[in-house]
Amino acid sequence: MAKPLVKFVCNNCGAQYSSWQGRCVQCGEWNTIAQEVQIMATAGTGLNKKAGTGSVLEAGGVTAAANAKDERMQTGIVDVDAVLGGGIVSGSVNLIAGQPGIGKSTLLLQLAARVAQNHDVLYVSGEESEHQVGMRAQRLGVDAQRLKLATTNIAEDVAATVTAGNYDFVVVDSIQTMTVQAVAAAPGSVSQITNSTAVLVAAAKASNTAMFVVGHVTKEGSIAGPKVLEHIVDVVLQLEGDAYGGFKVLRATKNRFGPTSEAAILEMDGEGLKPVLNPSQALLAERQITDGSVVLATLEGTRPLLVEVQALVNKTAYGYPKRAASGIDLNRVNLLVAMLERRTKLSLSDQDIYINIVGGIRLSDPAADLAICMAIGSAAKGLQLKQNAVVFGEVGLSGEVRHVPFIEKRVAEAKKLGFDVAIGPAARGAKSNKFLHVVPDVRTALNEFLER
Repeated sequence: MAKPLVKFVCNNCGAQYSSWQGRCVQCGEWNTIAQEVQIMATAGTGLNKKAGTGSVLEAGGVTAAANAKDERMQTGIVDVDAVLGGGIVSGSVNLIAGQPGIGKSTLLLQLAARVAQNHDVLYVSGEESEHQVGMRAQRLGVDAQRLKLATTNIAEDVAATVTAGNYDFVVVDSIQTMTVQAVAAAPGSVSQITNSTAVLVAAAKASNTAMFVVGHVTKEGSIAGPKVLEHIVDVVLQLEGDAYGGFKVLRATKNRFGPTSEAAILEMDGEGLKPVLNPSQALLAERQITDGSVVLATLEGTRPLLVEVQALVNKTAYGYPKRAASGIDLNRVNLLVAMLERRTKLSLSDQDIYINIVGGIRLSDPAADLAICMAIGSAAKGLQLKQNAVVFGEVGLSGEVRHVPFIEKRVAEAKKLGFDVAIGPAARGAKSNKFLHVVPDVRTALNEFLER
């Protein structure tokens, strides 16, 4: 019998070494390198052939492959189907990650119950007991005869069950609790995650079974484990938002079967996660018109969304002013504050500045720049917007307002919710529009649209 290959892998970044060492050269962390035994053969995966042997591949036509039937299972939640590219593809392996308590297990149990109305579904729990999962199912009102439940931490057992072909859809919660018995490492280590995922993916592909795998995240918010985990799966989903309330946003960061531009906006209630039909109206329902409050027309995927941007500017009591931001990158806020001091008459060097995006929404849209600048200017001078307006536009370091995509969608959403005007850049190739007031730079926007 061939001697198993041994390598040493960093549990933090996945870097590999031929021998053990105390500090990882790649990420700089100490005591994160552990021994890993490389598995050379896996039952049922076709990896047990002798080295150096092989067979001639049978190549087929690209046209025939493109015309192959694309079978998708509907989840029953239209927004989730859109994020997946039209539904769950048979034989696909989907990874969903998010903060603890965000609702990953709840969402997957809901999807499993809905898919089980027309397909055979297995829910494998490695974290919770059958009783715990049953209590959640009872709370969510899950009652599907074709939905089965099993608890195990052994990846080979799950792979054997999947390879048997008795199920069309399998949920594994979670990959960090799965272990391969041949690997002498703790659950959640790089070697266990890598080998467990490889075993499950091979079983899903061999039996054409759709699979959802739950992944944990680190304290920085990235998916825990080696980067190969995201590479070998077909779809990577992120469930974002506040675990204690507010909206949850489901988006795809990788999708081999559809776009990554879609996003599902969900809300948790007593019956689980449900899609929000009109998130803009819900986010603005409790808004108070005051200084420092500006409505931003942003996008979540391809869906326009109106959110409130709040700013609070107060004279600092210390020698170094404080900057804080919730829902947007603090570095971007600091950059915009520096631009405002340089390009306008605002004096912010001795002011504490706080920015908040209402509703637990996390923004990465560059179009939020102008709204943040106007909110800071409004709060610093105690002024309000002259008109019932929405604001959007990217801002450069010279103070110019730059073009952003999908202006028409942003304007249409503002009109639908009863706003009188939109403030932002001109739409390329579009005709003049009385509703959209074009501003060339931040200074013009502050001078023309703020009043006491």
